[in-house]
Amino acid sequence: MKSELKTTPFNDLHIENGATMMAFAGYNMPLNYTFGILKEHQHTRTQAGLFDISHMGQVLIRSQSWSALAQQFEKLVPQDVLNLADGRQRYGFLTTDTGGILDDIIFARRKETLFVVINAANKTVVIRHLRDQLQPACCVSECKDRALIALQGPKAEFELSKMNQKVVGMQFMDNRSVELNGMPVWISRSGYTGEDGYEISMPLDVSQSLVRALIARESVQLIGLGARDSLRLEAGFCLHGHDIDVDISPVEASLSWAIPKVRRKNGERGGAFRGESIILGQLINGVSRQRVGLMPNGRSLMRAGVTLYANEKDCHSVGRITSGGFGPTIEKPVAMGMVNTAYAKPGTGLFGDVRGKRLPVTVATLPFVVANIKRDQNQRIRS
Repeated sequence: MKSELKTTPFNDLHIENGATMMAFAGYNMPLNYTFGILKEHQHTRTQAGLFDISHMGQVLIRSQSWSALAQQFEKLVPQDVLNLADGRQRYGFLTTDTGGILDDIIFARRKETLFVVINAANKTVVIRHLRDQLQPACCVSECKDRALIALQGPKAEFELSKMNQKVVGMQFMDNRSVELNGMPVWISRSGYTGEDGYEISMPLDVSQSLVRALIARESVQLIGLGARDSLRLEAGFCLHGHDIDVDISPVEASLSWAIPKVRRKNGERGGAFRGESIILGQLINGVSRQRVGLMPNGRSLMRAGVTLYANEKDCHSVGRITSGGFGPTIEKPVAMGMVNTAYAKPGTGLFGDVRGKRLPVTVATLPFVVANIKRDQNQRIRS
């Protein structure tokens, strides 16, 4: 017997706006609206797209002090938590004892509290993991009374600034408490599209009025999961369960940039996280495979699961596609995959087996579309 799909607070709004609904991570979610995936993708790149991401997990973690909390959380992630400034957030990942990625997350410091956003498909497992590993030293609370949306695109700042000018001064990866439309929200300047934009966590009782006020704007359009996937693929962002998982290490996933010097071997707080011997060893000695961008040479799409070969005749695989589809911005098929390191150099020609026919594909530099975000000159894109 199939379990009933969960719904987000905006389920009725999706149906009201003609959404095609689909099952995703146990939720009934909009694939697209009457606009269509292609136009929704283009609208986000040129104007402002509003995404319902309330299916994702929101967690607050508290302890007796920030240093005590950071010390405990750094046992679970290879990022620098201790030196995270109030009002800032980072991309990170919860690692396993075997060096894999249990989940990739965003974590923000809100005074003496850590706010963590978790992937929807991993929510139950990750929250249990956090409680098992952190309690009783820390208190782990799921925010079941909050909705979460993302407003992405070059006009996102303009539209939100009509509600509160404070959003204009925010830089990439800033996290603030502000009022929008007279309602209290937690807002970060971040997203999953490669465009400038914001993610907004809000109490359930104000979520409907705020979202309706936003989509009433001429440049704001509701966007579904279909365009969210093509946008993140063009931006070279990983999808857990595809490009990263418990069997893929951060180094293999080309995410070494997210492990700072302070947490590496001989760093001030080097190691002391799950899977440290494997991950830190790979940082020094290298890996046998890694995540790369892939550009099919023709018009045929190469989806997840396509096997990759060095030539048209060899029967030994050198990798596989982990995510693939059409890139509307560049008007070409795009993909990402795990390939043997010997074949990971950009420009390397490979062949993908598509329904028994080997088609050419070239290793490409990520991202396919350069990120359009707001940051000061001293701030790294992935800080």
